Amino acid sequence: MEADPKKLYDALKSLKIQTVRQAIRPECYQRDISKALFSYAFDAVLYLAAITGILLIHHWWAQLLLGLVAGSAVAFMFVWAHDAAHGALFENRHLAEVLGTLFMLPSFNMYRLWAFGHNRVHHGFTSLSPIDWIWKPLTPQEYRQKSIFQKWIYRLERSPYTCALHYLLRVWWPGMVRFKADQKNRRAFTLSKIITALFFLAFSAFSWWAAGPLGFIAAVLLPFLVFNYYIALFVYLHHTHPDIPFFMEKEEWSQSIGQLYCSTVVRCSKISEMLIHNILIHAPHHVDPRIPYYHLEAAYEDLRSAYGIYLHEMRFSFRSVRRIFSTCKLYDYDAKQWMSFRSGRSWIEQKATERSVSRDASVYPGKTAY
Repeated sequence: MEADPKKLYDALKSLKIQTVRQAIRPECYQRDISKALFSYAFDAVLYLAAITGILLIHHWWAQLLLGLVAGSAVAFMFVWAHDAAHGALFENRHLAEVLGTLFMLPSFNMYRLWAFGHNRVHHGFTSLSPIDWIWKPLTPQEYRQKSIFQKWIYRLERSPYTCALHYLLRVWWPGMVRFKADQKNRRAFTLSKIITALFFLAFSAFSWWAAGPLGFIAAVLLPFLVFNYYIALFVYLHHTHPDIPFFMEKEEWSQSIGQLYCSTVVRCSKISEMLIHNILIHAPHHVDPRIPYYHLEAAYEDLRSAYGIYLHEMRFSFRSVRRIFSTCKLYDYDAKQWMSFRSGRSWIEQKATERSVSRDASVYPGKTAY
């Protein structure tokens, strides 16, 4: 963008998110149950066909290939359930929860726990790092203070090839498996955990019995890992870009900044957008999560007409993805500047030199530091 980014998002600070939503035509909120159920059936058939093939075709290469297909289907199913959890697909919340719970089971995610954290924390405080921890970047100082093992994990998370670790370690494990609910939600969340655990045990036992250890790997573990890769990559691209800031102070941030300016639109081929339910057309979803996935493109056109200067759009390519990952490693929250690991080291050395010069100037007033 040619304009100063800080001036751009500062102009959004006083703009209420309700005002931004007024740019979206009412038709974008209309639910079409037939479209939702068609997508549900398509995703379910794709997943079940892949799993059936894994259990019946006893060639290792075919089983692993179908495991990749099943993992992709699990990601598509999860995105559908994500929309249901926002109330975008059905007026009947009980129907949305039943169908959404079924679709999240193959990813071993708990519908209620995920919706609780995602809807309240991520959508409530997008890119406000003290609260929204999803893909929260470390500062150079924070990274430097980590142990060698912690640095290694962080580097793996910030790679386009191993980013699945982020969802596993930062979302699924602490936010699902180990999450302890308050008294109000304990019963419902415990039930979600029990249902998911029973599905995992039953499905694992059945796949092992039907196709042996490789069947278990291809039908259970591989789809789970593929799903984690999809979701980690999607969420990373949703809110990480060299031109998109993260915030440490709430006074700098607002709903309009977080939802509009700090959310991207990544365009893909038509068939890709259909399969992933338009999840990468993300800015309109954050402006109003009640918009069904099949109306996100139209909602984006409305937002682009009214607020195009604040939007970040790119075309998906592996070259672009690698560029973003290589640029966005560490972050200076004060200067709103992304850094690579190498430039982060230079930044620390520069700060140390500046402190040294300042200290010398205070000890020897009136003299230079040279």
